Amino acid sequence: MKITLLLVGKTTESYLNQAIEEYLKRLRRYVAFETNVIPELKNARNMSFDQQKEKEGVAILNSIEPSDEVILLDEKGAQYGSVEFASLLEKKNLSSVKRLVFVVGGPYGFSNDVYTRANGKLSLSRMTFSHQMIRLLFIEQVYRAMTILKGEPYHHE
Repeated sequence: MKITLLLVGKTTESYLNQAIEEYLKRLRRYVAFETNVIPELKNARNMSFDQQKEKEGVAILNSIEPSDEVILLDEKGAQYGSVEFASLLEKKNLSSVKRLVFVVGGPYGFSNDVYTRANGKLSLSRMTFSHQMIRLLFIEQVYRAMTILKGEPYHHE
């Protein structure tokens, strides 16, 4: 199974990029993992929030294959503990999912078409995090899940 983190907009903070690169380096020992960045919209200031969501939605849907399993990182999604999340990834792997795509939308969320296409929603917390920060948190959690599945001592219960 390959895991893809699909993102709207690049990470601009250098300290976050450094931490993300560190966890990506660690993570790639366990699973095929990639990030795919959709460029931010040009002239977004001249668009309504709904117009931005629709245009980002088209770009998101164009980045997804019909066979992909798509999970949106969404505040209204299911919440898991780290061990439960590891179990979810293991189930997806055992069910022969070829590519599992997690999507971080733009600042105003997802279009209705993206919600319709999604196979599920995942919330990392009931709290709100910046779109920049959530990238690091998610990648660290995937790394943590892989170490849990391998029985390695990174995670402590």
